[in-house]
Amino acid sequence: MALNKKNFNAVIVVEGKDDTIRLKQFFPGIETIETNGSAVSEQVLKRLKKLSQTREIIVFTDPDFNGERIRRIVSEAVPTAKQAFITRKEGEPLKRGNSLGVEHASKEAIERALSDLHEVEKQKSDLTELSYRKLGLAGGAGSKRLREKVGNLLSIGYGNSKTFYKRLLTFGITLAELQQACQEVKDGK
Repeated sequence: MALNKKNFNAVIVVEGKDDTIRLKQFFPGIETIETNGSAVSEQVLKRLKKLSQTREIIVFTDPDFNGERIRRIVSEAVPTAKQAFITRKEGEPLKRGNSLGVEHASKEAIERALSDLHEVEKQKSDLTELSYRKLGLAGGAGSKRLREKVGNLLSIGYGNSKTFYKRLLTFGITLAELQQACQEVKDGK
C-alpha cells in the first residue's frame, strides 16, 4: 500500500503528535489532523467539516476509552468519516507504563487498518438486542472476550456491550455476518 499525497486523498484524524510521527515514519506523504486530546476543540471540528467537502476523512484513534470518545465526537460532526481500527494488542506499548495507542502499532497493522475501512451504512441491520445477547456478546461470563475477538475478526475494534452493539448497527453488520463471525471465533479460526 503506497500512501502519499499523490494517491491518498484522505486526511487521517489522530489523537496526537506521536500518532502523526508514527504514520509519517512509514508513509511520509500522509496528512493528519491531531485532536490533541479527547476534548476535540470546535476549531478542529470546523476544520474537519470543511475538509470533508473535498477530502476523505478517516478517523484512526487509539483502541481505548478516549479514542472511542474522539471517534464518536468526530463522527457526529462529520458523518461521512470512515473508520480505521487497530486491535488492543496491536496498540500495546513496548515499554510498561505507556498507554495503548496508534503510535505503537506496526507498519503492517497500520496498513491493514487503513485498507480495511468502515463507513456508516445506509441500510438497516436485521440485528436485534435479543439476537445479540443470544450470541453471547452481552451479559455472559465470556462476553467481553468474545466481543474483542469478533471485533478483531470484523476489523471494527473492541467496545463495551452497548458500544459494540451500536457499532454493529452503524456499520450495517447483519445477523448472518455476526453469527458467522461468532462461529469462527468459537471454532478457533
